[in-house]
Amino acid sequence: MDPDRIPDTPLFDRARQRRGYNLNKMAMGLGTPANRDAFRADESAYLNRFGLSPEEKRAVMARDWREMVRLGGNVFYLLKISAIDPVRMTEIGAHQAGMDHETFLRERLGKR
Repeated sequence: MDPDRIPDTPLFDRARQRRGYNLNKMAMGLGTPANRDAFRADESAYLNRFGLSPEEKRAVMARDWREMVRLGGNVFYLLKISAIDPVRMTEIGAHQAGMDHETFLRERLGKR
């Protein structure tokens, strides 16, 4: 096994970076108040502005964090989406690990 790989974790390499360009550009756009308002008002229309594929749109609208990362989303950009909902970073981590939040806190972060 490659020591730089974490099992079941997509590697954010050049190919994945290129694949996720539109997704990441959309997420970065949420740094602007007008874009956040547009996202809240009509999420589908906002996503269409950035040329997201149907697969990417489904992942964003379902807040499927694991799938967004698999599709090339950079977690640092995707966190801008979580600021709109709002979602805690540990909830995103639990989703990506396929665990419920309490189990994630206990098993991955050692919290009781």
